[in-house]
Amino acid sequence: MDMIARLCLGLASRGRALFYRMRGVQIRGHVSLRSIEIPRYHAGVTLEAEVALDRGVVLLLTGEGARISIGPRCYINRQTMFDASGEITVGAETMIGPFCYITDHDHGARSGQRPSEGELITAPTRLGARCWIGAHVTVLKGVSIGDGSVVGAGSVVTKSIPAGVIAVGNPARVLKQVPA
Repeated sequence: MDMIARLCLGLASRGRALFYRMRGVQIRGHVSLRSIEIPRYHAGVTLEAEVALDRGVVLLLTGEGARISIGPRCYINRQTMFDASGEITVGAETMIGPFCYITDHDHGARSGQRPSEGELITAPTRLGARCWIGAHVTVLKGVSIGDGSVVGAGSVVTKSIPAGVIAVGNPARVLKQVPA
């Protein structure tokens, strides 16, 4: 990439960071923000130093008490969506592939009831430090992914995963330990 294009991208990123800081997002240090979206409840978002959010990342908070915290030196690839009504936390140095969906809630359902009428069921979701989440992974409410774990592309994580393992599938299951 030539120098002028890099300069323009850098200035645009700084402009977005300033815009979101002014709206209440807590940005602690330098961050790289491509074309991202934080539609509302900006004060519930915390981005630590050296976080990079690629194009199309959405940080969606439902309600003033909702929180999304992304630890230092994390990279969130394009078109990934965080959907929080309670709390989603991402540990330091975690990488998340493109087209992922991470949530901390779902809706209850009763016979004869429209899906939108179901009560919102919330449980904190946590991705540990140094995790690698592959492309097109879905992480559901109440899940904790242990430090240093890898989740294979296309997996659906419905239950917590321990530290230091590789998990794959729908639902995601532990395949083996991460090689030392």
